[in-house]
Amino acid sequence: MSKHQIYADQLHVALREGHVVVPLIEQDPSLTIDDAYAISLEVMRHRTIEGETVIGKKIGVTSKVVQDMLGVDQPDFGFMTDRMLVEGDIDIAAHKLIAPRAEAEIAFVLKSSLKGPGVTEADVLAATEKVVACFEVVDSRIKDWKIGIVDTVADNASCGVFVLGDEHNDPAALDLPNLKVVVKKNGQFLSEGYGSAVQGSPLTAVAWLANTLGRYGVTLDAGDVILSGSLVPLADAVAGDEFEMELDGVGRCVARFV
Repeated sequence: MSKHQIYADQLHVALREGHVVVPLIEQDPSLTIDDAYAISLEVMRHRTIEGETVIGKKIGVTSKVVQDMLGVDQPDFGFMTDRMLVEGDIDIAAHKLIAPRAEAEIAFVLKSSLKGPGVTEADVLAATEKVVACFEVVDSRIKDWKIGIVDTVADNASCGVFVLGDEHNDPAALDLPNLKVVVKKNGQFLSEGYGSAVQGSPLTAVAWLANTLGRYGVTLDAGDVILSGSLVPLADAVAGDEFEMELDGVGRCVARFV
């Protein structure tokens, strides 16, 4: 069994049983981002064998504030599956979430595919059918959220679940870098941010994702939901919490935890 399979098995069991593992980079300091991506793909292979379907991709830790919170110095990337999409309340126990954190994002729904290298912001805009307000609930199978770039990529970019709002808009009609989001937690103001928090523009972030995944032969496909990164600091979530975001020009999204 290869080292990629060994570490993928650790993460897959942790995901299914809701427990954590020692950071992979502590287990093997020689691991690279390429190793991490291979581990992530192996975990995803397990998940698809179990019946999950990939319905999108994500870029994470795009903002400086989130990078500083997590001790990561560059974005990460991962895959979204149909079982990660939650419609209704988020049952923490049912989803085996360990230490969930909510983040407000702009989700892109694609009408045509993108394959790097060479994808530009204009290409992303042309390929996008609509944008939607989104809460991504990140979670980590790495002990104490002690993640560097290798561990977060291997752990599918710390994916947990995500919730999409019902409203949407054409991105061509929006000033995406200046798009403002306001987030409330349990009815009280929590944070606010702008589209520029993610690499200067969500379009830049999605182009980066397309070009980064393109190096591994992975495309962003028509119909994919692409999560472009958090506009605000991550917020811890526990059962009983309710988060609400209002994304100017797009709409509202609510995430309730039970």
